[in-house]
Amino acid sequence: MSSLQNINQYFLQFLPQDKPSAEKDYFIKQRADAADSFRKSGVPEPSSEMWREIKWDNIIADKNFVIQKQANEYQPVENYFQCSTRDINAEMFTFLNGWYVHHNAPLTVFPDGTMFGSLGEAIHRFPELVAECLGKNKEMSNGLIDLNLACWQDGFFAYIPDNIHLKRPIQFVYIVNSDENIFIQPRNLICIGKNASATIVHCDDSLECKDTLINTVTEIYVGESATCDYYKLENKDNKSTLINHLLIQQAGNSKVNTNTTVFNGGLVHNTIVANLMEPKAEINTNGLYLVDGKQEITNCLYIKHGAPNCKSNQLYKGILDDTAKARFIGHVYVGKEAQKTEAHQTNRNILLTDETDVISKPFLEIYADDVKCSHGSTVGQLDENAMFYLRTRGICEQNARVLLMHAFAKEVVDKINIEALGDRTERLVRKRLTGEIISCNSCMQQCDKKNISFEIEVPEL
Repeated sequence: MSSLQNINQYFLQFLPQDKPSAEKDYFIKQRADAADSFRKSGVPEPSSEMWREIKWDNIIADKNFVIQKQANEYQPVENYFQCSTRDINAEMFTFLNGWYVHHNAPLTVFPDGTMFGSLGEAIHRFPELVAECLGKNKEMSNGLIDLNLACWQDGFFAYIPDNIHLKRPIQFVYIVNSDENIFIQPRNLICIGKNASATIVHCDDSLECKDTLINTVTEIYVGESATCDYYKLENKDNKSTLINHLLIQQAGNSKVNTNTTVFNGGLVHNTIVANLMEPKAEINTNGLYLVDGKQEITNCLYIKHGAPNCKSNQLYKGILDDTAKARFIGHVYVGKEAQKTEAHQTNRNILLTDETDVISKPFLEIYADDVKCSHGSTVGQLDENAMFYLRTRGICEQNARVLLMHAFAKEVVDKINIEALGDRTERLVRKRLTGEIISCNSCMQQCDKKNISFEIEVPEL
């Protein structure tokens, strides 16, 4: 038996074994169909460009991952999560080991029809509403998405009806805190109606725990003339494997902004799939990753322009130290019907040592003849001329390096539209670059610190 067959056999143990008793039991049948699909396809093969660097043998070897089958008893969130990001005045929802932590109601329904809370509870109370969207984005499918659909435990659900504009951001936080090697598969579903708007903040954090494997799928449906700002902050420990799929479906004249910041993580694989289905849809995807040690980060993007007069922009930046690895796979597809498309891709990386490794592959697949498209990639070290200029102004080499890295990263941070969140992110970036923290010290309970002394404080630029 091959290594890949052994890996697929390992994951089969987590699949549901029960068959649906009746066709009308839609969600049980959906799980069963997804399980059958996984049995046929298995995990993505390393021959695929997007998954070439995933070493499944290393991820699951001797780990004996377990799934937590029920939620923890309620505890005040402050007992295990302290983070000043909450200062953004968001409506906050917390998940512990994949399960929604709540005091009273697992799903909150407001008079205007807006809903927030547990996806499992939403299926129980509003099955027809959830069935309209859950698992319907098939633009790009793979075995891990099927595995998630077959096995998901709980997840965040948000429904914003037509013409509703949320005044406060919605923040949902996934925390891992376990004394066992744990396998978590959250499923998040966000539905934004016509002419509605919402700001979403999605955080992944770890407390003190052993090895974790997290396979997350988030589906976002954005209605006609609607707007969604989605921010993802990833701050995992070095024993974590975090696999994220963000699946976005956009109607006409809608706008989506995404911003992903990776502060820390063992192995992180982020995929964004966006389908611009109708004219004048727009998506802007931004990302910043700060990795060191033996950390690995992969960012994969697939943007499909399926209608005329749509726009997409990609800006991803990375700073790598020690022996860290980064991969950027950006794919823009422009169908023949998608005339007047405007699409741009940019990936830039700074390597602080000769032992770091970066692969950057932005590419365009265009079948229309009236488009404005561009792509570009840079991989290099800090600007020597800029370093020389700062040194001539009396700034030591170490501080000059930090200043240049900070300026490099700030272009992405500045695209965060929530002022308090942008300020918080910039402070964490500065601390990360100076070695003051390996990861967010208000979230992680066991933070290593580098003994580095700096003569000046990195200024606010």
